[in-house]
Amino acid sequence: MITVSHIMTPRVVHIETGTSAIDAAKLMTRHKIGSVFVTRNNQFVGIVTEPDIVRKVVGADRVPYYIPVEEIMSSPIVGIDEQRPITEAADLMELHGTRHLAVFKSGAIVGTLSVRDLLHPVSIDEF
Repeated sequence: MITVSHIMTPRVVHIETGTSAIDAAKLMTRHKIGSVFVTRNNQFVGIVTEPDIVRKVVGADRVPYYIPVEEIMSSPIVGIDEQRPITEAADLMELHGTRHLAVFKSGAIVGTLSVRDLLHPVSIDEF
């Protein structure tokens, strides 16, 4: 069984509330990722993804320099334990209409799982 821990991205990139959507996009570009977690007082409170920026900022003709990430983030954070099977992760993404999940280990976020990550086992024929 392939678990979430096998294919997740083991980095947790985050930004503080009050950060602009443009800075979130720049951070994603710098790290070559499609989402960043949002924190407030060192607590995870949401996640901002590329589609959030495209749909809620650019697509709505809003100026990304003036939109704080907490206005466009998804909250609460949807996540999955690192030892769960990837099929369960795919089901959870579909259920919540999301492309990114937080990955938890003992209650702490230890990484991110994206819909792109789910393609990796298929590309190397691990099923």
